[in-house]
Amino acid sequence: MVSGKKRGRPSKQTHQESQIESTKNETNEYEKMRQQRIKENKARMEQMGILELSKNLSGESQKAPHVKKQRVCQKKIEALPDSTRRSSRLNTMVRVNYAEKAHSPIKGGKAARNLEIHIIQGSEPEIYTAEHEKLLGDCKTKWALYVDGYDKNGKRIYDPVEGKGCHQCRQKTLGRRTQCSSCKIGLGQFCGDCLFMRYGENVIEVNKNPSWICPVCRGICNCSRCRLSKGWKPTGSIYKKVKHLGFKSVAHYLIQSQLARTIQEEPTKENPQSQNGQVKRSGLVKSCSLLSR
Repeated sequence: MVSGKKRGRPSKQTHQESQIESTKNETNEYEKMRQQRIKENKARMEQMGILELSKNLSGESQKAPHVKKQRVCQKKIEALPDSTRRSSRLNTMVRVNYAEKAHSPIKGGKAARNLEIHIIQGSEPEIYTAEHEKLLGDCKTKWALYVDGYDKNGKRIYDPVEGKGCHQCRQKTLGRRTQCSSCKIGLGQFCGDCLFMRYGENVIEVNKNPSWICPVCRGICNCSRCRLSKGWKPTGSIYKKVKHLGFKSVAHYLIQSQLARTIQEEPTKENPQSQNGQVKRSGLVKSCSLLSR
């Protein structure tokens, strides 16, 4: 016979379901305690006036939001030449025009000081005569500087094999060289640039003259080696200053300026006075003393 029991699972809670239910109960208890603490904190803050203060601060922050300012590059406004000066003391002073100073170096300022030539005095005095001035050279055509013996980029071409030495700069480079009719050796070789800047002569014109004599044989060479042998200090690179002062070359400056200073320092024959302005009468005084005896 078949039994009358119903088939199926018994209606009992599993262990997992019981754990979930207990967790929910604990959560509900925690939420209740949390809500209770929040109410107590709010009541305490109301008593202290903190809630009202926080509302006021939050309202101000919403009304005036912080905006980051962007930097704007402003161009400097240069003062006009005829603009008035703010200081009453400066209104009476004449405005200085610095552009005029830059274009007139001879009148004064830093540019004028840069034109001054200072050559250190050597162990022997540097003396020239009118005969030295007669030995100075000249040229009919101007020599183009920094072209002969230079490449397309303006750089000098140094060649130890094909190049020729220069007595002045002592560089073995390509380009034209002079040939002295007196010494006929490398001593009289000058490149075109050195011959023009230091002595005012054109190498093309010089090479057409078979009787040309080099500055060394003439006794007017101003290279560092020749000057040191005479007890004089080297001049250095002074061609640009010399040219601005109106001289043809360095040799012309050295000789002609020294002669001009000598003429100014020497007393004239018509008025032979000493440095203190008294007339030299030593011979007359001696003769008067003899007569008085």
